[in-house]
Amino acid sequence: MTNEPTRASTANPYLRSSQVYGMAAICLVAGLAIGYLVRESQSPASQGQPAANSAATSSAGAVSGVQMPGTEPMKQMAAMQAPPAANGAPASPHAGSMGGGRMPTLEEMKQMADKQAAPLLEKLKSDPNNSAELMQVAAIYHSTHQFREAADYYGKAVQADPKNVTARTKLATSLYRSGDVDGAIAQLNRALGYAPTDSNALFDLGMIRLQGKQDGQGALAAWRQLLKTNPQMSSERRAQVQKLMADVMTTLSDQHALEGGRTNDGHKTNSY
Repeated sequence: MTNEPTRASTANPYLRSSQVYGMAAICLVAGLAIGYLVRESQSPASQGQPAANSAATSSAGAVSGVQMPGTEPMKQMAAMQAPPAANGAPASPHAGSMGGGRMPTLEEMKQMADKQAAPLLEKLKSDPNNSAELMQVAAIYHSTHQFREAADYYGKAVQADPKNVTARTKLATSLYRSGDVDGAIAQLNRALGYAPTDSNALFDLGMIRLQGKQDGQGALAAWRQLLKTNPQMSSERRAQVQKLMADVMTTLSDQHALEGGRTNDGHKTNSY
């Protein structure tokens, strides 16, 4: 979204289509990991400044995630493809390396995050409702796979600034990564209540519905709204979203055909 992202299952025709599942997995990594990291790296928040919350930033965020913008986000891909664990940690951390090329443990990553966040947390003691600084702290914890801590601080940022759509969208990402699919969807829907055309929220809503709920129709509805309400989207990005939609529709059609075939087989059996 305990809820977990899509896993392979021989009982579900939706998951037997390797083409669509693969595309969905890639786009989930892109939309929720790479796209998220692109927004963080391009925003001043990752350098100690508040994150921008403009239409241009929103449009360039989630959908641009289907590109492969750099090597650092790629280090997250293996961990992002693993389902969120019950404690909010990925099955295997791939967020960086320690001395000698050793991958840090989650505890070591937590220590890094605590150290990096310490100056901001000190400042927050005198201004606990500073949403920009709360989002910076949240971004530190999210980038080190401390998703529950990230969701906690994004949640505080949202409490301080309820109409901050960027904060709600990032809160949804952290909630999803911690295993709370329903909570993530609820936050995206609330974000869209404030900004119905926000491209980040619409794209992520589609991906989380597809991966967290196996809801192809819900994903298609979100992406149709994305394309309809964001005419400024580049032709390349539009084509990428349309390709994903086409793959999902193919899978839904295959699923319908399989279900119809089973029904027909049952009728034939009964007729004999």
